[in-house]
Amino acid sequence: MRRFPKIGVLAALASALAMQACFVRHRMVAPPGKPPNRELLTATREDLIARLHAASDPIHSFGLRADLSPSVGALYGGELTDYATIRASIVFRRPADIRVVGLDPVVHSKTIFDMVSMGNSFKVYIPTKNAFYIGSNTAPPSSKNKLENLRPTAFLTSLILAPPAASDRTMIGDNTDETKAQYILFMIRENQGQLILERSVYFDRYTLTIVMQKTFDESGAVVSETRYSDWKGFDGIPFPSTIVIRRPKDGYEMTMTIVSLRFNQPDVSAEQFVLEQPPGVKVVEIK
Repeated sequence: MRRFPKIGVLAALASALAMQACFVRHRMVAPPGKPPNRELLTATREDLIARLHAASDPIHSFGLRADLSPSVGALYGGELTDYATIRASIVFRRPADIRVVGLDPVVHSKTIFDMVSMGNSFKVYIPTKNAFYIGSNTAPPSSKNKLENLRPTAFLTSLILAPPAASDRTMIGDNTDETKAQYILFMIRENQGQLILERSVYFDRYTLTIVMQKTFDESGAVVSETRYSDWKGFDGIPFPSTIVIRRPKDGYEMTMTIVSLRFNQPDVSAEQFVLEQPPGVKVVEIK
């Protein structure tokens, strides 16, 4: 049997296919990302870390009011149930104190939940259930009602765009194709000789603004996915005015629209993060 050189065979095959019009079609490939015809910006790993510092370092405390629109269900394909939008007030103080108060969508003076986290523990008071929940921020969700699994740490994780810790290893990746143009900064920690992906932050390559942050558990599953848009200046500090918090393991998502936001006000005190157990309520410990 006569043998042809490999390159010659491939060339002959390509020529034969080209002569058959039914095997040939032409298509247009869009430029990377959206919108098209804009120049992509380039950045190094150090540039992206510096942008995280710029977004985080000026913030020592804040107080905000926001509209919260919750949904529950299968976030990655399936049925979602949307609930009424509620008004909430949130107070934060470094390093990790946060309090979130949600108001009734009809009677705005009526509290529907009050939650606080200081350090590794949380407290949640739900007046309509006459229940006071206490537990660790790392405790797994326990309620069949997905919104009752809402914890203050979910807000803390999403609202604070922290730079890498000193012990973190970092890597940069390019996530650019015909539909998006992004950089990803990966933050990795080492635990007993194992490398664990802890967090990833996505940057728009047209503006280098932060558009998404993901956090992961020990197995690599997504704990939270937060999307940021409509960045504006509040007290001279840029901050996203629309934030979508997604918690796939907990089965809910929350769209937050900032109504007002004040940074670094002198009247943020320790007393604002004290949530006392009301008399006569049922105490539920989440382990």
